[in-house]
Amino acid sequence: MKKNMLGTSGIEVSEIALGCMSLPEDKKKAQAIIDQAIDHGINYFDTADFYGKGKNEQLVGKALSKHRGDIILASKVGNQWTQDSDEVQWNPGKTYIKTQIHHSLRRLQTDYLDLYQLHGGMITDNSEETIQAFEELKQEGLIRAYGISSIRPNVIRRFLENSDISSIMMQYSLLDRRPEEFLKTIGDTGRSVVARGSLAKGLLTAEGVSRAQKMGKYLQYDETQLLDTLSKLLKIHDSVHALSIHTVLSNSTVAAAVTGASSPEQLRETLEAYETSVSTEQIEQAKQVTRLDYYKEHRD
Repeated sequence: MKKNMLGTSGIEVSEIALGCMSLPEDKKKAQAIIDQAIDHGINYFDTADFYGKGKNEQLVGKALSKHRGDIILASKVGNQWTQDSDEVQWNPGKTYIKTQIHHSLRRLQTDYLDLYQLHGGMITDNSEETIQAFEELKQEGLIRAYGISSIRPNVIRRFLENSDISSIMMQYSLLDRRPEEFLKTIGDTGRSVVARGSLAKGLLTAEGVSRAQKMGKYLQYDETQLLDTLSKLLKIHDSVHALSIHTVLSNSTVAAAVTGASSPEQLRETLEAYETSVSTEQIEQAKQVTRLDYYKEHRD
């Protein structure tokens, strides 16, 4: 599998990353998916302290412990939760970040993270304090690089201008092309985009039509528009799954597409889609039949 540099971090990540949020809680089943990913060249694994209130990090840490030297491990911080409450508070503060990293490291059975990401962000945050926390974690050797996971233009712009982030995780797919407005700007600064949601909740897979009929709408697409668009994409390529993944990865700013899998079969389908040939012409045709929307909020 091809690997790309993650920003200016010096870290090489596989073009397909495994988003671990959807891993089954059964340890053997989760282990089977992770082992399959590694066997097929995936070295990039993404989780968050918020997933399952730390349980996902524990699951991932156990499954990856024997592979730690060969993989890139990423987690996220900022959603403050407690075990005995469903209440979640947003906390990008320095003290919280520098405390929480130690809990994540313990759960993940490692002494450092390759990538630590702010799990959101608002323009009202004290970003200087947040950046200082990540910079100190780098100096202390607890993380190799840091980034943000955000779709807010004003937050993205602030971190691009004032921090040493290596990456920005953004929802990006053929059905959500809003990030394209910023890809060149981000790439020109030397940073990378990590794409999530590239299969649009399964709409851009072999089950897309049936899922669309159940969902009714998706973002700016109503049910009729959604089904019509999927029909047009299928005429361009018989694997919408492959078409979507290769479209996202065709932009040089995108270092990796993070895709989830709750079973070995789902991961195999994504790997087969990645290995399926898609031409530049087909990618351009796909863009012609899908919407190019823009973020309307959080711009100032």
